Amino acid sequence: MTTEQGPVTQSDERGATPSAQTAARPESTERAESPQGPEADDRTAELDDLRDRRHRALADLDNLRKRHARELERERGTERARTAAAWLPVLDNLELALAHAGSDSSPVLEGVKAVRDQAVDVLTRLGYPRDDRTGVPFDPAEHEVVGVVEAEGAEPNTVVEVVRPGYGAGDSQLRPASVIVAKRQE
Repeated sequence: MTTEQGPVTQSDERGATPSAQTAARPESTERAESPQGPEADDRTAELDDLRDRRHRALADLDNLRKRHARELERERGTERARTAAAWLPVLDNLELALAHAGSDSSPVLEGVKAVRDQAVDVLTRLGYPRDDRTGVPFDPAEHEVVGVVEAEGAEPNTVVEVVRPGYGAGDSQLRPASVIVAKRQE
C-alpha cells in the first residue's frame, strides 16, 4: 500500500521537524539571556546597586581614614608647638643665668651651658630652630623690634643685636626674635 504523503522528514524526540526547530531557536535564545524573566533582571539590578553601595562605602571609609590621619597630624603639631612654647621661659631663664654669670668658668656654669645647649637642640629636632642671627635685614615675619639705635658701619634696617632669640621659622614659628635694629642715617 502506497500512500502519498510527500517527502519524509526525520523528527526529533519531541516530534518536531527541522523547520519547526529553527523557528523555535530565537525563542529559546531569548530565554537563555533571561531565564527567569523580569524577576532575574530585578535581582541583577539589585546586585549592581549593592555592589555600587559597597564601593561607595569603601571609598567613604578610605576618605574618613585619610581625613582622620590629617587631623591627627595637625593635632600632634599643635600639641608639639604648645609643649615647646611652654619650655621657652625655662630656656630664657637659663640664658639669663648664663648672662649674669659673666666670665666665670665654674663647673656649675658649664653644666648650665650644657643644659641650655641640650634644650636648644631638642627644640631644633622638634622643628623649631633657634634664630639669633645679627647683621641680617629686618624681617617682620621673623623679628620683633624692641629698639632702634644708630650703629656705625651697619646698614640701615638691619639687626644689630638680639635681645631674646626666636624659635621656629615660617608657619612653625613659636616666637619671633626680639631684636634691636639699626636706624636709617638722616
